[in-house]
Amino acid sequence: MKETKRSDGIRAAAAELFAKYGYGAVGVAELGEAVGLGRGALYHHITSKEDLLFDISWRYMQQLIDEGREIIAREIDPANRVRRLSRAMIGVVYDHRAEMTVCFREIHALSGDRQRNVSQLHQDYQQLWVDTVSMGVVQGTFRPIEKAAIKGLMGMFFYSFLWLNPAGPQTANEIGDMFSDLILHSLIPWGHTKTCGDAN
Repeated sequence: MKETKRSDGIRAAAAELFAKYGYGAVGVAELGEAVGLGRGALYHHITSKEDLLFDISWRYMQQLIDEGREIIAREIDPANRVRRLSRAMIGVVYDHRAEMTVCFREIHALSGDRQRNVSQLHQDYQQLWVDTVSMGVVQGTFRPIEKAAIKGLMGMFFYSFLWLNPAGPQTANEIGDMFSDLILHSLIPWGHTKTCGDAN
């Protein structure tokens, strides 16, 4: 997407439309109407509708990865890493629910290298969690779990856009802590009752 002063507004409007109606059901005319631009003026800011979808999907997955890497660089305790990663993930969904809906629901609409690139970002983000769990196992804080189980835990986050309500009574941090409590409980070695970590 061509970066202009109107880029953020167009990106946000596209994400809302794609999230509400589905990528395939939204045309350039609908997008132009939403941002107050004719077709020709809109193409001054975007290359194509798919380019816009890729930009949304890439941008917010990369944000998750960048924030996750910063957390891992700062936090040496694996349990606290889980808590902070959880808060960061839910925080992004709260702040950018439409964009995250697009990231996780519309990836199939991307073609060729674009789909592969976004899929790789999903894997890179998941690897941050795999590495965190592995470190906890090495330290004796966590018990080993199958990679498929980690995928299941990631699904809990990835599909939270279906039900999370930023206007609801619970904050992003409260939801993030609930998720991390579930994860940490599942990772505690059998026979151990110690509470893991504290993100405060």
